[in-house]
Amino acid sequence: MYAIIETGGKQYRVEAGATIQVESLPGDVGSQVQLEQVCLVHGESGFIVGQPLVAGAKVTAEIVRQGRTRSITVFKKKRRKNYRRTRGHRQGFTKLLITNIATA
Repeated sequence: MYAIIETGGKQYRVEAGATIQVESLPGDVGSQVQLEQVCLVHGESGFIVGQPLVAGAKVTAEIVRQGRTRSITVFKKKRRKNYRRTRGHRQGFTKLLITNIATA
């Protein structure tokens, strides 16, 4: 059984027992998270496709880690104008362990 969920503006294919890294979610390590934006569920009875979401479907996950990705450098320059700006950015993430996929 697998599901396609939407979180942080992106869609992920998840199965029970899988680990995924998503955009930052509130919560502490070890706490449970309910992901209710389920777009598709595939199980024993076939596909259940939402329009746009599957009614009553939930994916339960446990927060394994909260962190930040590697630093990237954002560099802006305008030629011949002596304009240069350098900034760094580190995106926050949450690592989830999928524990259960439930349909209505």
